[in-house]
Amino acid sequence: MEKFTKLEEKHIEFIQRQHLFFVGTAAKEGHVNLSPKGMDSLWVKNEKEVVWLNLTGSGNETAAHLKDINRMTIMFCSFDKQPLILRLYGQAEAIHPYDHRWDAYCENYGAPLGARQFFNLKLELIITSCGYAVPYYDFKEDRKTLHNWAEKKGEEGIRDYWDKNNRNSLDGLPTDIFSKGE
Repeated sequence: MEKFTKLEEKHIEFIQRQHLFFVGTAAKEGHVNLSPKGMDSLWVKNEKEVVWLNLTGSGNETAAHLKDINRMTIMFCSFDKQPLILRLYGQAEAIHPYDHRWDAYCENYGAPLGARQFFNLKLELIITSCGYAVPYYDFKEDRKTLHNWAEKKGEEGIRDYWDKNNRNSLDGLPTDIFSKGE
């Protein structure tokens, strides 16, 4: 295991090659959330920050957890010839569509239909480990299912879905999906 305080070029190159990453968050009490992410939705902002776009999903745990405890872990692992696990630890901030910074994030990173939040993670610790037990897998392609679902729902249908499914976490914590404090 090696520890770093900022991303090195080899880490950035590794991140840019990945098609899958995992996001972990937890509130003070309740369930720990671990979510797989993909679809070219994470970008290295600089050696101390990464940004990822959270698309509409069945839950909205990350946003609720960050309101309670501002911490996040993102993990990447290599499924190809060179084994490696890369973990990013830090303080994260949610940027919602009502946030004054939303348009700038959309301009810099893009925001397809169904974009729910950007999360800006300020890195405090980066750890690499061997990944020798991670199996080999081959990437075929990104699924189109979520984009197709969003297109079928449309903007109003997505907002209705957020209202019914994304206002609170599994443990009843508010996610601020529509406004701060809601």
